[in-house]
Order: sequence, then structure tokens, then C-alpha cells
Amino acid sequence: MAFLIEILLPVSPGDAHGRFDAVRSELAEKFGGVTIYANVPAEGIWTEGGSVEIDHIIVVEVMASNLDRRWWASYRQTLEIRFEQNEIVIRSTAIDRL
Repeated sequence: MAFLIEILLPVSPGDAHGRFDAVRSELAEKFGGVTIYANVPAEGIWTEGGSVEIDHIIVVEVMASNLDRRWWASYRQTLEIRFEQNEIVIRSTAIDRL
């Protein structure tokens, strides 16, 4: 079984590409490849504390043959510091390669 891991990263106006370049390099080295959907950032809308929040994100994907939850939890903390976020969403889906 394989896993598709998706990371939702925030995009801010005037964002420096250095942070995204580092993510691309780190994941490509560890997993042998990475896909970044960055041409048109997705828009997220949610309510928090009675107000509507809007953010723009890019999605980063890797495929892995196993799911190392400890490594991903540590990497998530690294990304939260790097992107100055309270929480970065990383999610996985078990997949069958066809």
C-alpha cells in the first residue's frame, strides 16, 4: 500500500520563494519526488470567533510507501515555525497504485 501525503501551505502577498524552495528540496530528497500546485493558490474560508477568515494556500504532495507519523509530526512543527502558523495541515490518504 502507498500513501499520498498533502501539505497545505499558506501563501501571503509578496511571499519569498525561499520557503517553498526549501520544502521542495527537502521532500524531493527524502521521497524522491514532489508535486507543488502553486500556479493559482486555492482559497480557504472558515469562521473563527464569529469572524470570517480567508487564506490562500498551495498544495504540496508526495507519495510514500509507508507513513512515518513521527517524522511527519516533526516536519509539521518545522513548517509551522517556518511559515509562522499556529497549525499547518498535513493529511494522508491510503492509495492503490493502478
